[in-house]
Amino acid sequence: MLATTILVDDIARCVVRPVDTKDLMRFLRNGRPFLLTDNPQGRISHRPAEPAEAEKWRAALALHTAWGGGEEDFFGVPL
Repeated sequence: MLATTILVDDIARCVVRPVDTKDLMRFLRNGRPFLLTDNPQGRISHRPAEPAEAEKWRAALALHTAWGGGEEDFFGVPL
């Protein structure tokens, strides 16, 4: 999948690149407490990442791989 921006009440919270839709749904389900920390009643949605958001994801991945991590171990980054 392409980089995807996770939104809480239409405000970008993080950008991730899930393997497939099942992976994305698992992240949304398991990440709900983290995503809704500031607003427990908030609405979570997602959309394709805008170019600037995708660039932040690529920069974070580059830092992760420079540290010795692999691309398959990297999921996303908070915005």
